[in-house]
Amino acid sequence: MVGRLTAQSGSSGDPDELYRRRENLASAARAADLWAQRSTTDFGAAWKRARACYWLGTHEPEQNRRGTLERGVRAGENAIRLASERPEGHFWLAANMGRLAESFGILQGLKYRGRIKDELERVLKTDPAWEGGSADAALGQWYATVPRLFGGSRQKAEQHLRRALEHDANNTSALSFLGEMLAADGRTAEARVLLRRAVAAPFDPEWEPEDREFKQKSAALLKKIPDE
Repeated sequence: MVGRLTAQSGSSGDPDELYRRRENLASAARAADLWAQRSTTDFGAAWKRARACYWLGTHEPEQNRRGTLERGVRAGENAIRLASERPEGHFWLAANMGRLAESFGILQGLKYRGRIKDELERVLKTDPAWEGGSADAALGQWYATVPRLFGGSRQKAEQHLRRALEHDANNTSALSFLGEMLAADGRTAEARVLLRRAVAAPFDPEWEPEDREFKQKSAALLKKIPDE
């Protein structure tokens, strides 16, 4: 069970429909539990459970997040075992590991850093355009946040983020993160353009909750950039 949130989720038995309402965390938790029932033998259920665990592990109460993300890692590994040639398992495994590495101390970072990069590179080899360049966007974030001593590179980060935008010019994740990175590097004019693009980008029906969050983040960042 993902947690106590499930008790509030309602009676729907369609996990895809439940997950579409994921901003209601009880609905997302119920979807994750339904997928968990089949995630050791069903590829679709496995990667969708990993995706749901990532959402929950970045939104539910702090004390629940680590366990949820670790379940997401296991679900991603199951998806890879069931269909290693598909990108979904590799991407959502990397996403869950990435949030663990970012949020739970240096040991988690050391444990997962190399695997995150490997899994995202596997997605690029399989289907670089998958989900609008999501793997390039995530690799850009990896290169931007990992210390240079361990392979980080602002130049490579920018290259990957811009490549993601070649696949999807409205990728709000890439627009927001690249804008944030350029602002931190003092390239405020370029940053402002990217962040405004993120705010103005149309919503993707499949990713509306995520788009909404990146738009809000981008709008907040724009307010912090001084006018020239």
